[in-house]
Parts: sequence; structure tokens; C-alpha cells
Amino acid sequence: MSALRESLGFLTSRLRQVGIFVALILIVLLFQVLTNGILLEPQNVTNLVVQNSYILILAIGMVMVIIAGHIDLSVGSIAGFIGAVAGVMIVHWGWAWWIAIPACLLVGALVGAWQGYWIAYVGIPAFIVTLAGMLIFRGLTLITLKNQQITPFPAELRALGGGFLPDISGGNSVLEWLTVILGVGATVALLVQALKERRIRRKFDLENEPMAWFATKTTFIALLMLIITFLLASYRGTPIVLIVLAVLVIAYTALMNNSVFGRHTYAIGGNLHAAELSGVKTKAVTFRLFVNMGVLAALAGLVFTARLNSAQPAGGTGFELDSIAAAFIGGAAVQGGIGTVAGAMIGGLIMGVLNNGMSILGLGTDYQQLIKGLVLLLAVGFDIFNKNRTGGGTSITSRFKKKPVPPATTEAATPGESTVPVPAKASETV
Repeated sequence: MSALRESLGFLTSRLRQVGIFVALILIVLLFQVLTNGILLEPQNVTNLVVQNSYILILAIGMVMVIIAGHIDLSVGSIAGFIGAVAGVMIVHWGWAWWIAIPACLLVGALVGAWQGYWIAYVGIPAFIVTLAGMLIFRGLTLITLKNQQITPFPAELRALGGGFLPDISGGNSVLEWLTVILGVGATVALLVQALKERRIRRKFDLENEPMAWFATKTTFIALLMLIITFLLASYRGTPIVLIVLAVLVIAYTALMNNSVFGRHTYAIGGNLHAAELSGVKTKAVTFRLFVNMGVLAALAGLVFTARLNSAQPAGGTGFELDSIAAAFIGGAAVQGGIGTVAGAMIGGLIMGVLNNGMSILGLGTDYQQLIKGLVLLLAVGFDIFNKNRTGGGTSITSRFKKKPVPPATTEAATPGESTVPVPAKASETV
């Protein structure tokens, strides 16, 4: 009973992080029932990963920008622009795909550096700079493509958006064994890393999770990974873009948790003035954040273009809204200073499951936009509620509470005189 009470107390203190994960599970179960089991069929799970990969890539960079207290409205236009650049380089100029991909990533870095300069060193708010960037790069996309799509792309590039790792079983097995090996290996690595981190926290007497909750959470995540592995192995195996996404998640999680750059990013979002006084080079960190965002937007644009096998004038439209929603649904704070890469991934999966489930049910885009907007509003509202509950914010009702009036002292009155209250002096005890 004491272990259960301890676990419940810990979960209450971590309501934000736990609530997001629980919400994803409930949404998956809901659509699994509503779609009569179609949602978790192997082919649909594979499609879910491939169709939302570019949004998840953008969400990694977006959550870092939001943690630092900024926003980027231009990522969708940059993704579309890079797709157009890739089309011109590969189809029109005849560049090899292995040259065009690094060149496109370099163009994305230059675009991020352009915006980062105005934000970090000139001091223009990120909202204004990236809003201008959204218009600029959408216009450049139309100019580059001359309002026409470019197609086709070589098979090697198309594999980035929709290809799969080779089947080592030769197609003669019920399961694709390379996917099984990778999935089981990733699960074992996750368990070892979780136990290692818990041992380190106990060694240095840091705040730790109750053992009951740690065992439940770790077991559940391991089982979830094995289920996903089985579903992927039952269809065509591991999508190449999933490997790319896994590498990005691992690398950026380590960057944000274990590097000076990550600590400085959180410090800037938490309190910019305090970070400056502490010696953090805030302008350089902000500049690098937007360079990184440009590179990830370029990668997302390449993945999207490769998946469609076409560079289109409308490519990337709305990507910025989905990536921002993924970051906020995943627990990033509006004010900055709070958020994780893993949380952004969960938020992106929530958006992906909503899109996929509603499409299976045949809901029109009008209802899909309505529901996604409500989910985003509820997620941010839950974040504000949680801050008020834990004393981290000011609730609306508290603003209208009547402030207490300090008590007044009365001096003894002579007979026939009225008692007049006299304010207490600062040196007197009230």
C-alpha cells in the first residue's frame, strides 16, 4: 500500500509528463475501436510512421526553438523550398543524389543562418522574422518551380521517404528478421540505459522514481516497442526514414540533456537576463538554434519530396502548424524553458494518430481541423492548469480575490471621545 501511495504521489508531481503519454495510449485505443482494428494493422502502422516522419523531424528542431523562448513559422515554406531546390539540382541539372542531399542540407543551414542573424544579432523578434521567412521562401518555391511540379526522382532518393531496409530472409519468412533483430536490440538497449540512469541517480542521492512506477513504466515501454517491432516485421520491415528519425531522436536527446549547448538553451528560455548574467552567449546559442532548424527543415523537405516523388509548389504547406502543435502537445511551455525531444515525438504521434484515424473514419478536412485545434487548445490549457496547481503560475480566479486588509490598532480613548483607528507603525508588532 505504501508503494502504491508513493507511486501515486510521484505521478501527481509529474502530471504533465505522464498525462501526455497516457493521452497517446487512450487516443490509440479509441481509434482502434472506432476503426474496427484497422489502425493497428501492420500496413497502417507502417504508413503512420512514413506519413508523419517529416513532421516528427520538424518537431525535434521546433521544440528546441520553443524551449529557448522563440517560434519558427517558416519551416513549412523552407521544406517546400528545399524540395524545389532538390528537384532543380537532380532533375534539371543532373546532379547525383549523393551530392544533391548534402547540398540541400547546406542550403537549409544558410537559410537558418539568414533568419538566425536577424533574430540573434539584430534583435528582431523571431515571430516577425520567421513570418517574413514564411512568405519569402514560399515565393522562392514558386519562382524556382515556375509554378509547376518537378518529377521523377531517382530510386535512391525515393528510398529516403518510402524505402525499407533489405529483407535478409529473402521474403520467405512470416516476419522480417532484420526488423526483429533491430527491435529487440533497441528494447534491450533501452532497458540497460534505464537501469544505468537509475543507478546513477541513486548513487548521487538525486530525486528518483518509486521502484513500483519505474518497473511498470519500463516494462510497458519495452512491451510497446516489441509490439511495434512485430507489426513492422509483419509487413515490409523497417522504413529507412524510421532509422533516420531514431538516430535524430537519440542524438538530440543526448544534446539537450548532456551538453553545454542544451543546458544553455534551457537557461535562455527559463530566464534570458539571468542567462546573460551567468555568462551564457545567448546570441550565439540563438543563432545556432535557427541554423539547426534550417537543416532539419531541409531534411524534412527532402523526406517529403522523396515520398511523393515530386517537388510541388504547395509542398510543405501547413507543416509549421503541425510541428508547433506537436511541440506544445508534447509538453513544451509557451513561455519557454520547458520541453523535451521525447515529448515532442509523443505530441507528433498524437497528431499523426488523429490524422490517420480520422481519415480512416472518412471525416472531412473541416472536422479534422476542428478536432486538432481543440486538442491543441486542451493540451496548452492542461499545461496552464498544471502550473497553477503546482504554484508555477497565476490563476485567473486569484486575480480577482479580495486582498486582505492589514489590521489596525486602536488607542485608548478618553471618556466622551470616539475610538479612532490608528495605522500601525513599521516598528510596532501587529
